[in-house]
Amino acid sequence: MKKIVAIVLINLLLLLQTSSMVLADTAQIKLGNEVLLGKYKHQLSGKRIGIITNQSGVDSKGRSIIDIIDSEKELNLTALFAPEHGIDGKAEAGEYVASYIHPILGIPVNSLYGANRTPTDAMLRNVDILLYDLQDAGARYYTYISTLNYCMIKAQKLGIPIYVLDRPNPVGGVNVEGPVLEETYKTFVGVDILPIAHGMTVGELAKYFNRNIGADLTVIPMLDYTREMIYQDTGLDWVPTSPNIPDIESLFGYMATGLGEGTGIYQADKFKWIGGKGIDSQRYADLLNKAGLQGVKFLPENKGQNGGVRLQITNYHLFNPAKSGIYALSYARILSSFSVPKSGSTMIMFDKIMGTNKIGQYLEKRLTPQQIVNNYTADLNKFKDERKKYLIYNSTPYKDPVMVMVKGKEAPYDSAPYIDNNNRTMVPLRVISEGLGAIVAWDETDRSITVTSNTGTIRMIIGNTKVLVNGEERVMDTNPVIKNSRTMVPLRYVGEFMGAKVSWDGEFYVVNVE
Repeated sequence: MKKIVAIVLINLLLLLQTSSMVLADTAQIKLGNEVLLGKYKHQLSGKRIGIITNQSGVDSKGRSIIDIIDSEKELNLTALFAPEHGIDGKAEAGEYVASYIHPILGIPVNSLYGANRTPTDAMLRNVDILLYDLQDAGARYYTYISTLNYCMIKAQKLGIPIYVLDRPNPVGGVNVEGPVLEETYKTFVGVDILPIAHGMTVGELAKYFNRNIGADLTVIPMLDYTREMIYQDTGLDWVPTSPNIPDIESLFGYMATGLGEGTGIYQADKFKWIGGKGIDSQRYADLLNKAGLQGVKFLPENKGQNGGVRLQITNYHLFNPAKSGIYALSYARILSSFSVPKSGSTMIMFDKIMGTNKIGQYLEKRLTPQQIVNNYTADLNKFKDERKKYLIYNSTPYKDPVMVMVKGKEAPYDSAPYIDNNNRTMVPLRVISEGLGAIVAWDETDRSITVTSNTGTIRMIIGNTKVLVNGEERVMDTNPVIKNSRTMVPLRYVGEFMGAKVSWDGEFYVVNVE
């Protein structure tokens, strides 16, 4: 009996340890959905909300954006929109997804991968604002970004604001590679002029798409995210985005092994193996391993009568999935002489995935992978220059601009608040003072500001730490300044001198003035 009790206790301890590990907050960043609820929730209040999402739309603790929005009493969730693979991500690639009524919430789950790829007017009848929260895979032909594009176009036509809750590009924001899509090859698996690996977050892609759409777009950025991060650097748990991408290895193998549509060169084991008929596995591995591709080894492995290689990723930061995919396809053509598919009256999937028919032509000529890469490099460099206009993140952790809330409302200002060298939040004086019901006067002769409210009078001088509060001299640890032709003052001092309560939310960079 004692032995049984001991075993039960050990199992219970293991369960508790496992639970604590699952619930531990190891995230290094704040996702867009967390920033939305921590900072911009007031913008959703009173709106009928539709969410484009699936099982990947979770916060850093694994909570669904659907459940989070539904649990907020002041928010009104009225519709859901499901991309390819469905709202739960269980439908196979290309499988028809039906619309239905959510059994618990009693609201429509509208399929955007069934009879319609674009939301219809009827689907949006009870929607005032759209939220997009889907985890992308970093590849041009992954259809979640096509759904984003189509929803933005529809939102623009109906005048519905769309918020994109940003998420990481899981294979990194510096990995930009592959042939660039040509205009005539735009399809649902290639929705815009992008290379195979675009190196952009969904928020950055939304800004890029919007150059031709003009939607009422708001991107809610991630905090503390940097361009160089791959998914493992974020501290987030990977949520399978689709049945064939259950883990990080499959994610990074997606572009490296999945480019052979219609060639007979196929992927297996969820994008961890590539090969086909007529390939000598050892020769294939030797060619790939001697090609100078960084961060990966190719292990020879037969599958039945087919030869191929298994990817062994040794350095995820150095690994270039899209380039590896081009090399794997080119060497497979040299070894096996597979028949290259060609578009005729109907565009074939191979050309849709490549975004051009040129790669097929290069393969027919048995060009080396180095020659193929050289041929598309000029267009790729042109895209890299264009994409710079739409990037949000760089090599330093992203910090959202300071927001000021006065009596529960976001203060409108034409000069952004900032934190000065004394760690004080500097804000445009007139906006804050008038928001608190004060009158502001400016004296050019001595460059002084006088603020009058029902609590008395404050007089400050530009560049001076001394301030008169109802005639009594006090000293601040910073001073008012003129910046961008606006008078900027330390918010905490001004607010408290006027009898307001000022609090600082350092997690989301929000100042509340009551």
